[in-house]
Amino acid sequence: MSIAREHTPRVPANDDALPNTDGAIIRVDTATRTLYFGDHALPCAIGKGGACPAEDKREGDGRTPLGRWPIRGVLLRPGRLSCERPPLIPWRWTRPDDGWSDGVDDPAYNRPVTLPRAFSHERLQREDAAYDIIIILGHNDTPPIPGKGSAIFWHLWVPDENGTPKPTEGCIAVAREAMERILPDLRPGMVLEIS
Repeated sequence: MSIAREHTPRVPANDDALPNTDGAIIRVDTATRTLYFGDHALPCAIGKGGACPAEDKREGDGRTPLGRWPIRGVLLRPGRLSCERPPLIPWRWTRPDDGWSDGVDDPAYNRPVTLPRAFSHERLQREDAAYDIIIILGHNDTPPIPGKGSAIFWHLWVPDENGTPKPTEGCIAVAREAMERILPDLRPGMVLEIS
């Protein structure tokens, strides 16, 4: 079965089918650039400006905010996935007019938006593969404070011309193969802890 439509998550009857995730926390060690999911240690990319305490995060600084961020949901790019099972958490397909506001003057700052838009934003269907899978993290979203960072996602990394993962603008990024393995095992209540 392939992911073919929007999916209302169902909780499996037997949690033994899910990997050991040490409670519901997925950990990122920014010093070693490693993401720990259950028994897996996976290389990851962080922001080009390194990491910083969440209270020091600023829009456009390229830094990854330290802290525990709840996983809110998943956005998937149609036609670019090979995972066979849908995620167990809320998800939907991205559309060509999907964006995410990063404009500090935008009333919809750090929220999904429909394009075109007069304010600064990110397009969620990009030319590269970075946003083929987006895991939305609950950073600066209850409520969003303009200028304190937006669009902090967990997504796919993009390699440079030598095959080395490029740093992000502040997000966490992993290889496609790792993400497609992890995606079906994400479940409601999980948190990404960045330290």
